[in-house]
Amino acid sequence: MTPAARCAAAIEVLADIAGRRRPAADALKDWGLVHRFAGSGDRGGIASLVYDALRRRSSSAWIMRDESPRAILLGSLRLQQGLAPPSIAALFSGERFAPERLSEAEAEHLDRGSLAEAPLHVAGDAPDWVLPELQAVLGADLLPELKALARRAPLDIRVNALKGTRDAAMPGLAHHAAAPTPHAPMGLRIPIGADGRGPALHVEPEFLDGWYEIQDEGSQLAALLTGARPGETLVDLCAGGGGKTLALAALTGNDGRLIASDDDPRRLAPIHERLRRSGAAAEVRTPRGGRMRADVLTDLDGGVDRVLVDAPCTGTGTWRRNPDAKWRLRPGSLSARVSEQAAVLDRAGVLVRPGGRITYVTCSLLPSENDAAVAGFLARTAGTFAVVPARGVAQALAPGLADALRFTDHGLQMSPGRTGTDGFYVASLERRQDG
Repeated sequence: MTPAARCAAAIEVLADIAGRRRPAADALKDWGLVHRFAGSGDRGGIASLVYDALRRRSSSAWIMRDESPRAILLGSLRLQQGLAPPSIAALFSGERFAPERLSEAEAEHLDRGSLAEAPLHVAGDAPDWVLPELQAVLGADLLPELKALARRAPLDIRVNALKGTRDAAMPGLAHHAAAPTPHAPMGLRIPIGADGRGPALHVEPEFLDGWYEIQDEGSQLAALLTGARPGETLVDLCAGGGGKTLALAALTGNDGRLIASDDDPRRLAPIHERLRRSGAAAEVRTPRGGRMRADVLTDLDGGVDRVLVDAPCTGTGTWRRNPDAKWRLRPGSLSARVSEQAAVLDRAGVLVRPGGRITYVTCSLLPSENDAAVAGFLARTAGTFAVVPARGVAQALAPGLADALRFTDHGLQMSPGRTGTDGFYVASLERRQDG
């Protein structure tokens, strides 16, 4: 497919997303099934156009004075990809398989459209109703951080310490120009292409042999901040696909007892193959489905050294990777996540032993999911738990990391603008010896 034909396809997909209010991945998959002539490169190129357009949906509509899928794609080609109006006009030629020619109004908006007078939620490409919460944690950095959240995410991997060192892994990735991440000691960052895509690492021999996992540096740091040690009993309470479970196994060198579970059995499905590939030793406890689901962790109550709560959340910190999610976010879904967070924190509180710790993690920037969730837990447990000062935990982890973090009342906040990672929140809570 020509670049122009990819633009036409991207408009089709954007129209499907808008019309049916569905995830971008589903719309892209369906488009590929209908258009089987499109190769993997074409499908990847179309996906990049779609995700870039979603990243800049509000600002593109503003400069184009039009909210249609075509206008949003046009605006994103200028704002996100930096194409000059003549280059965009060449793509929209109206020739075979290309989108229709630019109208005079479209050409003028591309040439003169500006965000100088755009409201904050437009300039920052975010739902306006979340801005007060984001302002509370980001302060004067709100707009720069929103812009960082609208950029493409880097491609990070975590070298598996169970297989070898980061230095030992680098030669096998030299053809990808891998370089150490700024803070995570086992992280490597691989440059992405001009279209926003990285190499297909999942087919590399080193990946298949378990030498590394694809994992944002922020997620790597969150696992490190648990302070997991060899010989301990650890529970990854919301393990999902197992990314942090594998990181915990590597931290302890498979020396200890590691249990992975999740309230949703479907999320645990990928963990078994990932454990096999990585050599990580973990006991996976999968609850039965249905209303009569039994708690599979009751035998561990009061005896766990560390519980990792990678809580279900709105994912506001991952908008670089999931830009369509921010436009589907509603106040009701935030309320549901807050309730779920309270439930998993309460369950963790029962699991941990006196002197043990809970590490509470979200990939969110919203205080209602972060400090407020911790404050609620502290109130419900009435002095049984105490917050472990986040600055000291961070300073002990990596030199210079604390300088890049935002410290909140109860924890710490990573963000694209400050740490170059996804937006992760981490708080550590210790159960009092007499609790």
